[in-house]
Amino acid sequence: MRPRTALRLPMVVLGTVAAVGLATGAASAADVQLSLACQATPPIGGAQTFTIGAGVNGTAPASVASGSAFAITLAPDPITVPSSVNGNTVNSISGLKLSAPVPANATLNSETISGGSGLGSGTPTLTLSGGTLTMNVPGPINGGSTFTLPTLNLNLTAGASGSTVQTKLAGTSYSSPGLTFTAKVTAAIFTVNAPTACYPSPNPVLTTTSIS
Repeated sequence: MRPRTALRLPMVVLGTVAAVGLATGAASAADVQLSLACQATPPIGGAQTFTIGAGVNGTAPASVASGSAFAITLAPDPITVPSSVNGNTVNSISGLKLSAPVPANATLNSETISGGSGLGSGTPTLTLSGGTLTMNVPGPINGGSTFTLPTLNLNLTAGASGSTVQTKLAGTSYSSPGLTFTAKVTAAIFTVNAPTACYPSPNPVLTTTSIS
């Protein structure tokens, strides 16, 4: 596992990139909208389900030559923390972890995060373990507030000719999530911490690069 401390650069919302190396197609950017299915499990009462709308602006070269270096950025759109879920007040969220698999058909040379806003007092970090990149945001982030996660910057070397490099978020179910956090929730007279797991449903491709 390699810890990566967030770089304190100006926020990048529409991440831009110039591909490195020869025979690289023009970079393209697309803002992909996602729906995150979430389930909170408070210690009192049953599980609560809800949906968070999110978006990712991915930038990657359309094509690149085999063996050449190129870059991809994934810049999350602003996200608003729900102020309430099923009538229960959301005070804050903390310990947020967002994961993405290292894309296939390329070698990952380096990974960093940059920017972000409204993330609370903790410092975001990035870890790589078992082929999965995980952004860690300590928070806390207040309920009802809007925040922007840091941009994920990947530097890669293209693999075999004829293959493609695609990026997606991790997560297929509540038991195998791509996003987790702890919500501090007030229900009636009780305030509890509710572990929350989310996954993209559906899970669209964020960027595609063809290797020639």
